[in-house]
Order: sequence, then structure tokens, then C-alpha cells
Amino acid sequence: MEIAAPYLMFLGDVPDALAAKTAHGIVDWRPDWCLGQLRLPGCKADLGIPDLTIPEAAERGAKTMVVGVVNAGGVLPEHWVPAIVAALDAGLDVATGLHVRLADTPAIRDAAKRNGRQLFDVRHTSQRFQTGKGTKRRGLRLLTVGTDCSSGKKYTVLALEREMRARGFDADFRATGQTGVFISGRGVAIDAVVADFISGAVEWLSPDAAETHWDLIEGQGSLFHPSFAGVSLGLLHGAQPDAFVVCHEPTRTHMRGVKHPLPAISDVIDLTLRCGRLTNPAIRPVGIAVNTKALGEAEAQAYLDGLADDYKLPAVDPVRFGVGEIVDRLAHEFPDAAPAPSPRRASA
Repeated sequence: MEIAAPYLMFLGDVPDALAAKTAHGIVDWRPDWCLGQLRLPGCKADLGIPDLTIPEAAERGAKTMVVGVVNAGGVLPEHWVPAIVAALDAGLDVATGLHVRLADTPAIRDAAKRNGRQLFDVRHTSQRFQTGKGTKRRGLRLLTVGTDCSSGKKYTVLALEREMRARGFDADFRATGQTGVFISGRGVAIDAVVADFISGAVEWLSPDAAETHWDLIEGQGSLFHPSFAGVSLGLLHGAQPDAFVVCHEPTRTHMRGVKHPLPAISDVIDLTLRCGRLTNPAIRPVGIAVNTKALGEAEAQAYLDGLADDYKLPAVDPVRFGVGEIVDRLAHEFPDAAPAPSPRRASA
């Protein structure tokens, strides 16, 4: 897919910021691609970019309206359809990461056809995958895992890619969700792959590579989440990670969208090791990444220090404090893949 920028980000009337995490991710990592946002009455999310109407966005040069939201089941609410049709009538393409295909809605399909515009369903792919084989592949791989969904797995691997490349590592971000595909321009939305082929899709996404090359694979869901554990397990087996980072949000009392309590970080480490050893017996934890946005800076640093002491692993907030300590750990644990020391170290 080649989705034309710049974008008008459509948020609909989502109830909170997490429901607009696709849009937030694109704005955070590709701000120069985002002209403005379109919000319907009652929307509780705000990307911090200009509010634009569809005619205003078209006049300013927008090429694609991105439906930058997620919801349970990945459905398209009927009352969003008129805005999508209006964007197509204004000459914009439309892209979405929802499970439902845009062309399955007759009004959208007809509007795209009469205006000669393209519809992009990022969650769907024409690529055919094999079942996973579990055969060890060359190269090194890191996977982010979580105590919950929406806990920073994507941001952590993107931050790791930026820091590792700045230091001279050979490292690539591998997107497994719709937001990551929008950000990187490539990848596979793993939760839209038929269950039998999830691990095989990840093997395809992260094939044989040079012995010193790192594939940084975006995690999904949580092994403990009753809704998404199946996707998380297939991803873990297909990734065959040599290293993993646990991602956590410390203020939650239960997992998102369900009544189950959040697991302990120690439980996540233990279960990831036990399940991950099926395809890589050498799997190991190399860090903890925490979203400390809800904590004051001193409180956040004290919390991270406590985790580092308890688990004997670097504990960081990738956005607030950077991921330098985790990259230091990778260089120590995998010295053959580390670049030669330089007199200047990249900033976090």
C-alpha cells in the first residue's frame, strides 16, 4: 500500500484518548504528515492539531482521510459513513485500520467509484501466509509484551529503533498492528490474520537476516487478556524473540475492556519465558517499559528505580526518559551484535 500524505485525521465521536490511539501514534511519529483533525460532536479525544472541516482540509492539500480510531470488533459506526462519503466527494482517499472493509458499505463503495478515489483497509492484506514452522532463523529479534493491551508496546519498539540506529545498531521496526503499518509504511496487522497462520505471518514479517541484525517486533495484546491472548501467543511463537521487554501502565486496576485484574510484571515475565521457549529456548527479558504519564516526574523516577531494583532489569519510560538503559543491556547481553564503541553516545 502507498497511502498518500498529508492526512486529515478522523476521530469520529470516540469516548476517550485511548480509542484514538491509532491517530495519536501517527501524529506522534509522523507529525509532518498530519494537517488536522476532524471530530464529530461528543468526541473526547484531541490530537492537539488544528480542527478542520473536510473542505478546509482539501483546500490545504490533504490527500487522505485516515480513520484513526479503534473500537471493540473494529466496526464502522453508521453515523460515521456520511463524513467518509463527504471526504471521497471532496477528492480525498480514505484509509482505515478497522476490521470491516470500507467497500463493504455501499455508500462508501459508490462514492469511491464515482470520484475515482482509493479505499485502503490497512488491517487486511492480500498476502497469503503459511502456518508457522518454529524453525530457528538467523538474526536477532526483540518483542514487546504487555501486562495489558494499549500499554506502550508500539512506542517502546519505535523508541528502541530510533535509539539503536542512532548508536549504529542494524535494527528495523516490524509493525504488527494497523497504527504501526501507517507509521512504517509496511507490516502485517496480526489480529486480522486467520488464527492458524498468525505465527507464520510473523515468521514471514521477520525472515532470516544477518547474524547482527535486530528485528524489533511490535507486540499485541497480552498473554493474560481473555480477549487477545490468542493473538499474543501466536505472535510470541512466530517472533522467536531472543529478547523481550515488558510494557506496563501502573495506574490501571483491571485490564482494558474486561473485569480481570492486571497481572504482576513477574507473572508476565514467567509466562513469556515458559511459552516463548517453545520456539527459542534462549529467550530472555532485557527491560521493563512503563507509561508514567499519570505520575509526577519524581514519583515516576522512584517507581522505575523500584522496578529496576526488584527485577534486576532496566526500567524506563520510553517517552519521558528514553530507552538508553535497555539498549545498554542489549549491547551487554548480545556483544557480537553491538556496534563498536564511539566517543559520543546518542541521546535518549
